[in-house]
Amino acid sequence: MTRTRSSFPVGVVGLGVATLLVTGCSSDSSASADPGTDAASPSAETVSAAQPRIAVTYDGGVLVLDADTLEVVGDLPMDGFLRVNPAGDGRHVLVTTEEGFQVLDTGVWTDGGESYAADPVLTDDVFEADTAGHVVVHGDRTVLFADGTGDITSFETAALLDADGLPETESWESEAAHHGVAIELEDGTKLSTLGDSESRSGVRVLDPSGEEVDRFEECPGVHGEGTVAGEAAVFGCEDGVLLYDGEFTKLDAPDEFGRTGNIFTTESSTVALGDYRDDPDAEGSLLSSIVLIDTAADRMQVVPLPAGVQYTFRDLARGPGDEAVILGTDGAVHVLDETTGELVASHPVIDAWEGPAEWQDPHPAIKVHDGIAYVTEPAADAVHAVDLATGEVVATGELSGTPNEMAVVTG
Repeated sequence: MTRTRSSFPVGVVGLGVATLLVTGCSSDSSASADPGTDAASPSAETVSAAQPRIAVTYDGGVLVLDADTLEVVGDLPMDGFLRVNPAGDGRHVLVTTEEGFQVLDTGVWTDGGESYAADPVLTDDVFEADTAGHVVVHGDRTVLFADGTGDITSFETAALLDADGLPETESWESEAAHHGVAIELEDGTKLSTLGDSESRSGVRVLDPSGEEVDRFEECPGVHGEGTVAGEAAVFGCEDGVLLYDGEFTKLDAPDEFGRTGNIFTTESSTVALGDYRDDPDAEGSLLSSIVLIDTAADRMQVVPLPAGVQYTFRDLARGPGDEAVILGTDGAVHVLDETTGELVASHPVIDAWEGPAEWQDPHPAIKVHDGIAYVTEPAADAVHAVDLATGEVVATGELSGTPNEMAVVTG
């Protein structure tokens, strides 16, 4: 482990640091008078409790499923390779398109203690972005990164729920365009990656006014992010992980090349789960070890999975007790203790599968919500709901298309 406190002086603005721009969108951001008669959801009805839904992409659009029954409640045609991310308000999903981040209203939400359900709607609202990339929800802010320009857009998460159209946004710029990511902390501090079209090197820190106050440039290939309990931010590097909790801490991987590129965190644990690759020349996207990052102890632990079990970046999640959850190529959902890495349970769910030729190709994925693991099975055009406490498959949904990416909203 290398702990480094950057000597970058507070108050000095580095090259390319942009002034924060607070911009109001052209659409009316006033709240709807009655959520039950929202313009985007004229069919809304009051329901007794929040009703989660799942957005699943396929070649030709996005299916919206009832999370309890896995029945299809909406089929929204769209062209191109689609990615989906929850917007963070329990209702909307941001769909990555050529224009940017398009807002999909899944039709379920809770507002003022009342829950509502309606037909899903693909709205015309788009957060414009050149090569839309990562979506990060933390605290009360949602942050979007445009890889084609390095532009970063932030908005109050709840404002999207209330807005008739797009909410007011705040934006700032990267020093150069790159495949990056940004996080906004609860005090307004902003963290964003450093890089260009050729490489990525680290993370910089902006204060709430947009002035750069710190940076760390020894995190090669920086990719992936998450924020744990206590608001320590975690970024993946090709030789370990980078932590920020008011100062930077670099945790070195046990291998000369030890890449973590995707990180999964919870609000109740100081331990982050990451993927792990120790061979820079390995072909394909399958991995056979995970990494557990204890931010309170400044420790990262590489945990090999059971023999023959591999996974991709789509196959990691966190359980209701902060467990590490992995969907393996053996078709089972494996549950590991987050502190020891000990295998707690293995639940067979789908047939064994092989890794994709390209990462964009449909292959099994997992998401967890409220103790239920949702598992896609592209070979069968199906999605399964698994009770993580018992391993029981409690529902299976048959789809009209082959599932690819997936996002869950809470309702």
